Amino acid sequence: MGGAPMGGGYPDPPAAYPEPSPPSLADAVRAFTTGSMSAEDFQAIFATSKVYCPRGENPGFLALHDTQQPVIPMFSSLKELRRYAGKESKYFVITGAEVLDLLPTGYGFVLDIEGRHRMVFDAKAVEQMVDFTMRRMYG
Repeated sequence: MGGAPMGGGYPDPPAAYPEPSPPSLADAVRAFTTGSMSAEDFQAIFATSKVYCPRGENPGFLALHDTQQPVIPMFSSLKELRRYAGKESKYFVITGAEVLDLLPTGYGFVLDIEGRHRMVFDAKAVEQMVDFTMRRMYG
């Protein structure tokens, strides 16, 4: 009785057309800011993407208060965060959906503040993103 596997022993054939991977958050930022991606598609990618946030001595977001409304700097990649905050800076990583859940009321955020495709979301835009996410999740 040899060690032949049951079921014929043939390996699964490789996928003829592999599933495309979703765009990275950095790709989505570029596409959205250049008008080649809809707001809905951007939000769907943002919600599931990793977002890099500078970290201070205390837990929570670091806010910039020298703006018209307080905003929190966030980044689409560790490279973008390092460009802004330096090579040795502390940071934490959360998803875009967690950003929307944890962001204090009345605050906006700026994504890739030092990048070529910087995006600023004021407090009103954040509210709209939360509403969109809630409608999408709960109907």
